[in-house]
Amino acid sequence: MDSKTNWRYAYDRLIKSLTALGFPAELGDMIARHIGSPKGIERMTSYLNHVRPESMELIADEMIAIKSDIDRWRERKESLRANESYNNVLNNGLDDDE
Repeated sequence: MDSKTNWRYAYDRLIKSLTALGFPAELGDMIARHIGSPKGIERMTSYLNHVRPESMELIADEMIAIKSDIDRWRERKESLRANESYNNVLNNGLDDDE
C-alpha cells in the first residue's frame, strides 16, 4: 500500500469512528490534518474506539497528546542525525580527500 492510500485509509477510519460517536466529520478532518501521519491517525482512531469519549474536549486533549508525541519523536530523530553528522566531522574532518 502506498503512502497516499495508507493515509486515506487511516483518514476514512477516523471519520467513521468519529461519526459513529455522534461527532461531525469536519472534526475528523481537522484532527487528521493536525496530526498529519497515518500512524498518528490510527492511534487516534484506536483511542476513539476503545475509550469512546463523550466530549470534544477529551478528543482534542488526546489529539494534542498524540501530536506532541509525534513532534518529540521527530525532534529526537533530527537530533540523532545531527549528532551523527557532528561525530563524522570530528572523526573524519571536513575534507573527504584527506
